This record gives sequence, C-alpha cells and structure tokens, in this order.
Amino acid sequence: MTLERLEKFGALTGELRYFQFVLRQGCSSSSMKFLHTSDWHLGRQLHHQSLLDDQRHVLQQIIQIAAQQQVDAVVVAGDIYDRSVPPANAVALLDEVLHQLVIELNIPVILIAGNHDGHERLGFACRHLAASGLHIIGPLPQSISPIQIQGKNGSAWFYPLPYAEPATVRHLLDLEVNTHQQAMEALLQQVHQHDAKGLAKVVIGHCFLAGGDESESERPLSLGGADQISPQLFESFHYAALGHLHGPQFRGANHVRYSGSPLKYSFSEQHQKKSVTLVELNGEGKAQVELFPLRPLRDVRIIEGYLDELLEQGKTDHHCDDYLMIRLMDKSAILDAMGKLRAVYPNVLHLERTGLLASQDRLELARDQLKKSEHAMFADFFEQVSGEVLSDEQSALINKSLERIHHGKDEGEKA
Repeated sequence: MTLERLEKFGALTGELRYFQFVLRQGCSSSSMKFLHTSDWHLGRQLHHQSLLDDQRHVLQQIIQIAAQQQVDAVVVAGDIYDRSVPPANAVALLDEVLHQLVIELNIPVILIAGNHDGHERLGFACRHLAASGLHIIGPLPQSISPIQIQGKNGSAWFYPLPYAEPATVRHLLDLEVNTHQQAMEALLQQVHQHDAKGLAKVVIGHCFLAGGDESESERPLSLGGADQISPQLFESFHYAALGHLHGPQFRGANHVRYSGSPLKYSFSEQHQKKSVTLVELNGEGKAQVELFPLRPLRDVRIIEGYLDELLEQGKTDHHCDDYLMIRLMDKSAILDAMGKLRAVYPNVLHLERTGLLASQDRLELARDQLKKSEHAMFADFFEQVSGEVLSDEQSALINKSLERIHHGKDEGEKA
C-alpha cells in the first residue's frame, strides 16, 4: 500500500471512530437515572421501640447508592414521617439526609406528602427550597407543577401527586369526584395534557393500586375498598414511582412500581426483601429497573420453639440483637418467660404463648378438669419459685383449698 493510500485509510479510520463516538454520545445523551424510594416513616416505633438509629443506618446506604450510581435525582414517594406532627429527632434526621443529598452531592430530591404526613408542615418553605434542588410537595395544588430534572445525559419531567382524599380533589378542581379512582383520573388528566416536548413523563404518587400486596404496618386509606385504583391509569406513562405499600412490587406493568419501605415496620413483613429502586430511562423513555438491597442494622424476625431450646439457640445466634417476636410452644406456665428470653435475645419485642393458647383452645374444660389444670399451674409455679417439687402433703393441701374455692362458687350460684 502506498503512502498516499495509507494516509487516506488513516483519515477514514479516524472519521469512522469519530462518528462512532458521536453516535455513542447521542444514544447516552437522552438517558437519565434516578432512585425511587418511599415510606421512610421517620420517627416510627416498633412495639414502642424507637427505630431512629435503624432508619439512619439504612438511609445512609441509600445516600451511598445514589453517589455510586451517579443518579440524576432521588424520588421519595410519600410518608416521609410516620405521623403528621413528627418528633424533633425525626425532623433532624431528615434534615441531615437531605443536606447530604442536595448540598454535598448536588443531587436533586423530590418529596411528596403521603397519608401519614402533615402536608402543610412538610411543605413549609418549599418555594424557596426548590432553587437549591429540593422539591417538596405538601398540600395538593390546584394545578400540578411539573418538575424538569436536567441530568448529566438527559432530562425528564416529573409530576408529583401528593396523597389527597377525593373530597380534596373535588374541592380543588370543582369536579364530581367521590372515589380515589375518580380523583386520580382527574389529576392524571393534567399530566396527559402537559406537553413534555418528547421527554419522558414520570408520575410520582401515593395511593393503593388494586391487587397490591399489603402489610400490617400500612394505614388503610379508606374502608370497603373505595381506596383502590386501577394500575392501568399509570401504564401510559414512562414510569410511575409509587408509595404506600411497604413491599417492593409492580402492578399491571413492570414500570408501575412500589419501591417499598426501606425497613420492616411490622412482623408481617419478616419475609420481605427491602431495597431501593434504581430506574434508568433510555433514549426512547423505556424504563430499566434494578433493585439494590438494603441491609438493616437489626432484622425483624419471628422465631418459634420451646423455651429451653430457644435459650440454648440464642447463645450461638449471631443475629441475637434482631427485633424478635417469639412464639413459645411450651404448654405449661413459665415464670418470667420474657426476662429469661431477653437474657440471650435483648430485643424481644413481643411474646406469644402459642402452645398454651393451643391447648386451651382445644379443651372445653369441665369443672374437675379445671381444678386439675389449676393444680398443675400452681405446681409449676411452686417448682420455679422454690426449686422443689410439691410434696404429697402439700399437693393434698392445694387440692383441699381448690375444693373449698369451687364449693363456695357453687353455693353462690345456687343462692
């Protein structure tokens, strides 16, 4: 090959590489990434046990994931706090988390109010904070204000819809709205009408979709199923970031999703795998979803067994600090069962005597059988307190006392 041909070949190769680079940049230029999370319930207690340290632990993981994945935004779909007037330490924790995300990492955050939040309190100073990249939507506005997030490689429109009762929507929009379904239809009509100029549309809502998997820790939005909304309402959008249900799940279509809560807030959630949802919108607006698992400071578990077995098991349990509900299978009376269990499992929060209850449920006790049961219970109690078994003489004395007690009841009934 001559020198002239080599030069032409090199020039063509260089141009080809340049166009490949431009094409790659063009494809990625229209994509963006954001984290979807919800139901933080800051200030929550589990059986009167404060979870603030547990919440701080898991929220730090969300911050780390946001930084590592270089997301363009973080979306929190309602129930920021656990109650409308949150405790001061919960407010301080939220301030700490938002400072790290918005100020230190320069990541825009969009928060909406859920049914647990005090909408007016949550939305305080929201117009001033928006300039810093913190978008808080407390009370539902009469006209939805879309938020355009300009990411590193693209942008999208976000439509925040805080939780609102049908009566609120009826008053704001002056429409005949009686159900949550009708209310959401009216609100989403505004989203449909907004010209996104070819950009992806992401709806943020706090509601209950029909067919959703519930947990005991969720407060019902209404009675009789009137709170249920069809998932089909959201399927025409590029992504629906939803809050309210505490288990991560999708309804109707893969892009209509609940992120779930970051922690287990009831023992009914013991088998749930908590996570935060990473969403990436490609050039066509198609959502690719990845769940990043969250590791709790202490897990929430239910364990079952006999007292002696559980006490022995606890000595080698590497997760003995977990929050526990214990179901005891023992059928006899036990003195200070909770104290004994907490010696090896310090965070036992609830104790159920399933063995004792099962035996009681199976028996329709007659008076004589009840006397025997009372005698057995006293014998167990005596042995645990004194460390000795009742003697024949003591046992006979107890029987006589029980006879007198029940004879007195019989006389009273006849009278």
